[in-house]
Amino acid sequence: MKKAFLLSVLAVCLIAYLSPADACTNVIITKGASADGSTMVTYAADSHQLYGVLYYHPAADWPAGSKLAVHSWDEGYDLGFIDQIPHTYQTVGNMNQHQLTITETTFGGRPGLENEGGIDYGSLIYITLQRARTAREAIAIMDALTQQYGYPSEGESFSIADANEAWIMEMVGKGSEKGTVWVARRIPDGYICAHANQSRIHTFPLNDPENCLYAKDVISFARSKGFFSGKDADFSFCDA
Repeated sequence: MKKAFLLSVLAVCLIAYLSPADACTNVIITKGASADGSTMVTYAADSHQLYGVLYYHPAADWPAGSKLAVHSWDEGYDLGFIDQIPHTYQTVGNMNQHQLTITETTFGGRPGLENEGGIDYGSLIYITLQRARTAREAIAIMDALTQQYGYPSEGESFSIADANEAWIMEMVGKGSEKGTVWVARRIPDGYICAHANQSRIHTFPLNDPENCLYAKDVISFARSKGFFSGKDADFSFCDA
């Protein structure tokens, strides 16, 4: 009886120790791989307790000079304020009125690359959903927001899909230097892709903006930190 009790306590402690951010799974289905031509993204925290709430943000118009309060999505503490835009879109859960979907899994990455402040990964998702209409717009907005305000989160794999395209965007902070480095790859139509707390993007094409986008300093930043010393064409985001 005592042994069974101790095992139960150990199991509870183990469950409590595991961070929800480190137990996520995304499956991305391009429109050419679905029966009805829809793009689809699944988002699971591998838990029966999390993500039981759908966040709703109505479309809204905002006066000039408005500010948006940002709170840590995981912990709830204040991260400060950012400039609000004139019009924001309606969102329900992780999709907005333009059929744009953004989800994530956390891969962590090298320690010490989180910025001191800025917009955390969860807030970044929901702010972007209120501002972007397409996957490509979302990638550009996520880049702009994190460069301007910082990114106090670990490395993330973001699933970003609209009615026509599906992408994976992987992002890490730059430590004491505000901003992020990232790579985004379009999933070829007709394919299904998945990620679960492991970085997926290795080498990538440097001159194919139709299918691959990346921060202009993603390779030079890795070189400056001693993470990479080879040819640009051999740079692997995951390995660096």
